Amino acid sequence: MRKFFGLAIVAGALMVSACNTIEGVGKDVGSAGDTVAKTADNSK
Repeated sequence: MRKFFGLAIVAGALMVSACNTIEGVGKDVGSAGDTVAKTADNSK
């Protein structure tokens, strides 16, 4: 489980670094948060 969260954080950082606008950063952070939330729900 720790590996997954580590990979999710790295993937989120890569997505954020690829954005050129504040709006894009907001979308990327929201998408990463949704992915983590879905994973947490699935692991219950």
